[in-house]
Amino acid sequence: MNTTSLHARHRAVLPDWLALYYAEPIELTHGEGRHVWDAEGRKYLDFFGGILTTMTAHALPEVTKAVAEQASRIIHSSTLYLDRPMVELAERVAQLSGIPDARVFFTTSGTEANDTALMLATAYRRSNQILAMRNSYHGRSFSAIGITGNKGWSPTSLSPLQTLYVHGGVRSRGPYAALSDAEFTDACVADLRDMLGQTRGDVAALIAEPVQGVGGFTSPPDGLYARFREVLREHGILWISDEVQTGWGRTGDHFWGWQAHDQAGPPDLLTFAKGIGNGMSIGGVVARADVMNCLDANSISTFGGSPVTMAAGLANLSYLLEHDLQGNARRVGGLLIERLRAIAAQVPAVRDVRGRGLMIGVELVRPGTDEASPEAATAVLESCREAGLLIGKGGGHNTSVLRIAPPLSLTVAEAEEGAAILEGALREAP
Repeated sequence: MNTTSLHARHRAVLPDWLALYYAEPIELTHGEGRHVWDAEGRKYLDFFGGILTTMTAHALPEVTKAVAEQASRIIHSSTLYLDRPMVELAERVAQLSGIPDARVFFTTSGTEANDTALMLATAYRRSNQILAMRNSYHGRSFSAIGITGNKGWSPTSLSPLQTLYVHGGVRSRGPYAALSDAEFTDACVADLRDMLGQTRGDVAALIAEPVQGVGGFTSPPDGLYARFREVLREHGILWISDEVQTGWGRTGDHFWGWQAHDQAGPPDLLTFAKGIGNGMSIGGVVARADVMNCLDANSISTFGGSPVTMAAGLANLSYLLEHDLQGNARRVGGLLIERLRAIAAQVPAVRDVRGRGLMIGVELVRPGTDEASPEAATAVLESCREAGLLIGKGGGHNTSVLRIAPPLSLTVAEAEEGAAILEGALREAP
């Protein structure tokens, strides 16, 4: 198969801004377990899972069987008709969410899920003012871009929302970086209070990723959002936890990212997507009933809650829970993080290794400085691919963070194999 020809065809008909990895992009044709193959027949250990989306494993038999069986009966009906798989998955997600009297609405992506959450929050509060975190990313839609605090992913300043950006999403950079965790949290809470004291009108909601994904797997000290929640409650402001990347046990210690801040209880709204479908297009919003039911107009979803994607989600969630993949993420992820930290101690280009479970970021800088090095990140990405390892990159400072997020069924041997490849690439980094 001619990948060069396919690349030329891609460039001829698709947008210039549609990003592709690698100087010579690859076409992935099939996968199994934690591995994928390209059109040239090369095998790769997958440490990025289609951007944290292949959550359990490639070609997981339980999921592919569920998809095939449902597709053989009926593929589509829309939400105008009762949909048994959708009801069954909603029941499970509502119970797992931790939100009391929860209602679930399914979408086709994380972008659409966050868009829906913003609509619900602004309708409920009758305000278009939103608090968002600096360095954040919540999707590609017009409203989601309007609350994105990362300039690399924000192509326009136009927005239907008035967005106010809050400190706290990035622990190791910015004006509070030198503070202790307790001092950092106090400073961020003080900043939030000060901002609200100067805001005209009633803010609708704070939307926050417990661990920032595109932003480079950064996170605040545990408990920060609980402290924020105390302030929000004083003003009646809702809390939306964006769990598109952190949900379903990815962080190991918790099933949801918000649970690292659970002293104040669950969020008012929770958004999810990516991993639950293991590659099928599923997103959604969980909210307490009074918030979800606040709309006074009819609505449907043509493709959200599709019988086929819901069947996939049910099978995938069952596999995740029955095989304790959250526990595996905690155990294998912990080993991998420690292995990478040991490597980083010997590589001047590595500023930081951070993360939880199987959500790990490696931040690269120009040796001897604190200056981000996107060139090094690109070089390591390319070197890893040549050696048979696929990883991602991101970060709020010119995409200088390597993003490592394998399927949650990763074995210890595969973690060691990937770490060895990454070590070689890091040692050669400019």
